[in-house]
Amino acid sequence: MSVLIIVLGLLAGAYAVALLEDRLTRGSFAPAAPLLAAAALLARESIVTRKPDRLLFETAPVLLLIAALLAAAVLPLSPTLIVADLATGGLFINAALAYVLVALLMAGWGPDGAYAMVGGWRFLGQVIAYSMLIVMPITAVAIRAESLLTTAIVGSQEGWWNMFYQPLGFLLFFIASLAVCFLPPFDRPSAEGELAAGVEAEYTGARLAILRLGRMVLVVSLAAATSVFFLGGWLGPWLPPWVWSALKVLAVAALMLLAGYYLPRVREEHLLAWCWKLGIPLALLNIFIVGVMVLAGL
Repeated sequence: MSVLIIVLGLLAGAYAVALLEDRLTRGSFAPAAPLLAAAALLARESIVTRKPDRLLFETAPVLLLIAALLAAAVLPLSPTLIVADLATGGLFINAALAYVLVALLMAGWGPDGAYAMVGGWRFLGQVIAYSMLIVMPITAVAIRAESLLTTAIVGSQEGWWNMFYQPLGFLLFFIASLAVCFLPPFDRPSAEGELAAGVEAEYTGARLAILRLGRMVLVVSLAAATSVFFLGGWLGPWLPPWVWSALKVLAVAALMLLAGYYLPRVREEHLLAWCWKLGIPLALLNIFIVGVMVLAGL
């Protein structure tokens, strides 16, 4: 039952993300637009390039969706509403997100198209940049909770949410989440203006629908991870736990979509330089500060 509820929640979140993206890009609000766009893609012919690597070409959209679903599998919506409460849940999320890179490299290489290939390699550059900024803030969160159980991490925030206890870790994780989802200002792997949609360039029909669904579910999964690690998950007064989780996830997803539209696009080499020269030292500083606070009993 928990699996069904969480999958339905992810689909509802993906629908909300599609609505907000449509509002930001077109300036209109049409509740039926995401459903009509999905129906149009499913009804359209799926064109295959002339000399694709068929296995990579066909597998990439499905793998992206699976990676996003796996990341959400260890994220609780309430104390009992979780697919798998793994003892290594925090690390499992990072392992699941590693397959996002695999999926996008496959989407870039498989079609045998120039724009798609450039988009895939651009995402590889982003992964080298942000990968440590995903795992290191999770390390600091686990230090405070003294556990990698995601339910224990939420429970450790009864007094102070981690967003206030370790704001530096929250900021770094949020920036890294934007890069994982290749959202603006880190959307160069799919830059429509110069790469004709990049990693999506050679996909049409049902394949493109699955690829876009995977990206939207990925946004919801990263928003849920941010809520669990830094915003207290289901914790909150008066309302049922799952309602608090849903509200926080939607708020973070909206912030992820809005933030990039007010910032200039960042090249992957600039992101790499920033993350390795500044981001990683700040993440280490965050771990040190949290460790001292835990030892001091704060």
